Amino acid sequence: MASALQNLSTYDESNIPDAAELTIGIVVADWNKDITHALYEGCLSTLLQHGAQEDKIHVVQVPGTFELPAAARILSSRENTDVVICLGCVIKGETQHDEYINNAVAQGLVNLSIATGKPYIFGVLTPNNHQQALDRAGGQHGNKGVEAAVTGIRMGAFYRQRPTRQGIRF
Repeated sequence: MASALQNLSTYDESNIPDAAELTIGIVVADWNKDITHALYEGCLSTLLQHGAQEDKIHVVQVPGTFELPAAARILSSRENTDVVICLGCVIKGETQHDEYINNAVAQGLVNLSIATGKPYIFGVLTPNNHQQALDRAGGQHGNKGVEAAVTGIRMGAFYRQRPTRQGIRF
């Protein structure tokens, strides 16, 4: 569903596991830092709200969104994370540059997840303009950083679970 049709900060809190045992990586792109740092603030506050321990949250900043997959892999191996949340923002410009960056980052994070068996979360905004980015970084459509944190907690908890034959709780 398009973010314009929902609030990125709204979720069912009863469906979120305790994050106290998780080791979490966060990689934040500095390009469009007014947006990405707002995403980070939303992400961090959500992680802490759900029990994540500050000393088990490892944060790195990279120049731009394109660097997210490489930094995520490095951070994950250095800190033995359960999940890495990647936050960035690529605003459409006059060329197709945004498409190349967004596709490369999405594919890079998918490849990392498949190759390592660990979750790498795509918390990247792909708006058409700066106002749309603001609207999704704490504005009228909520904060994509909150959504990325919730996804990170759920996937990190899933990663740590031992396989069972029990059904999945929806």
